Amino acid sequence: MEIPRVGVPDALASRLTMAEQHEYLTRRTMLKGAGVALAAGPLLLQGTAYADGDKVVPAGRHLAFGRNPRTSMRVAWQVPAPVRKPFLRIADGHGGWSHRIPAEVRALHSEVAGVIAPYDQYYLHAEADHLWPGRTYRYAVGHEGFDPASGDGGPAAISTFTTAPARGVPAGKFTFTAFGDQGVSTTALAQDGAVARQNPRFHLLAGDIAYADPSGAGKPPGSKPDADHDLFDPKVWDAYYNQIEGVAASVPWMVTTGNHDMEALYSPDGYGGQLKRWDFPGGGPHDCPSVYSFIYGNVGVISLDANDVSYEIPANLGYSRGSQTAWLKRRLRYLRSQPDVDFVVVFFHHCAYSTTNQHASEGGVREQWVPLFDEFQVDLVINGHNHIYERTDALRGGKVTREVEIGDTVEPDRDGTVYATCGGGGKSLYSFPVPDTFAGEFQSYHWVKGGEKVTETVPWSRVRYTGYSFLAIDVEPAWFGRRTTLTVRTLRNDGAEIDRFTLRRTAGLHRSRYAAASVLGADPGDV
Repeated sequence: MEIPRVGVPDALASRLTMAEQHEYLTRRTMLKGAGVALAAGPLLLQGTAYADGDKVVPAGRHLAFGRNPRTSMRVAWQVPAPVRKPFLRIADGHGGWSHRIPAEVRALHSEVAGVIAPYDQYYLHAEADHLWPGRTYRYAVGHEGFDPASGDGGPAAISTFTTAPARGVPAGKFTFTAFGDQGVSTTALAQDGAVARQNPRFHLLAGDIAYADPSGAGKPPGSKPDADHDLFDPKVWDAYYNQIEGVAASVPWMVTTGNHDMEALYSPDGYGGQLKRWDFPGGGPHDCPSVYSFIYGNVGVISLDANDVSYEIPANLGYSRGSQTAWLKRRLRYLRSQPDVDFVVVFFHHCAYSTTNQHASEGGVREQWVPLFDEFQVDLVINGHNHIYERTDALRGGKVTREVEIGDTVEPDRDGTVYATCGGGGKSLYSFPVPDTFAGEFQSYHWVKGGEKVTETVPWSRVRYTGYSFLAIDVEPAWFGRRTTLTVRTLRNDGAEIDRFTLRRTAGLHRSRYAAASVLGADPGDV
């Protein structure tokens, strides 16, 4: 059946930014009554039909660090219908359950006449703060008529979380994990199970989360009626949260946005839906929700939104008007001024260095951000976008400064940055122009302004794997002046190891060249 054209015409959509497409749809709705609902959706006001609380069970629980991961944790979940007085309760090993911490209800309405039937989703969010660093807490979420902490719902409705360790004192060895491009499938579910077996303290998801928008072009639903891959299905998010709950209910699931996460149905910039679904720590530019940073142990982590600099998929190109890159420079300088932060890890979606036949390398990232990674000696960059695993040698200025074979140890302040693409989180796999085992130079390409491909000779692609995989990153902090290491293991979901390399620094001795800040001071991005 032909789907009626209700979105932005293709010829116009190709010239408009995400914000301009949204404005077009909004004006068209106001003028012609097309029935497109683009904002927050129905508010839970007087007259709302509430469900019986004892008949509604929370689902899709997922955690995220708050602004201070040592003293706060954010908990989010879904309910299928409006409920009264939703809440979070916590307990540690020294006492009973806390009072009911009120939860915020973020209702999301999706509808495009002739394309998406009216559909409402209810996301609930609450934050526990004033917590102790490095402590494990039990928690339960509920609402009027359903309180697991009082015996309703059973023990399965109760889970745990652990706050980040205190700063300034080396924590014990810990692991965190990462992948990109997950979606909803049996393979994606298997990846979650494999991640859980690593007992990570947190997980990084480098964009393209659920794939509710399968096109990934940032086009409004229905804007291309002769192609079913341009359809958007908000119900995919329900399945996604149910899929990850087994892990994300106890492991902070720290995400950034990829091209499939720009959903033009929701303002602003296609991120209105994500703002309803996720708790981002904040601290980045106010117009970039998935741009943030946090410190865990001796590792500083930065999340970026590469849609802002993408020449390949330009729907949101330049939407931050440079504020994201300016913030990145300030944040890198801050992290490198902290004596207790030894390693800096940056994750985002589009790849600075990759060689797949499908997306290869993003020239916008190379132009805007790679010089900053070089200047501030970023240790590790993690990307998705290309549905494979690929890892570079150590690089500076796009040049190989040290070949890094499997099992090698890198000194990042001397050798350079290693870039790891791990987009095998669950979606269909991509291909390389040469075999995985090929070790010589070969031809690939990168994207430049205007959406053109430029062919290049690649000497930096050291390890490739055409299969599903994820990163398990083991950190061994150390006292001042001693050796500290960050070991990156690349694993299949059956536990088999594909790649391993180690980054090594001397704890507390490598940032004297950067502008000094207070020893354990705060900046607008962290406390």
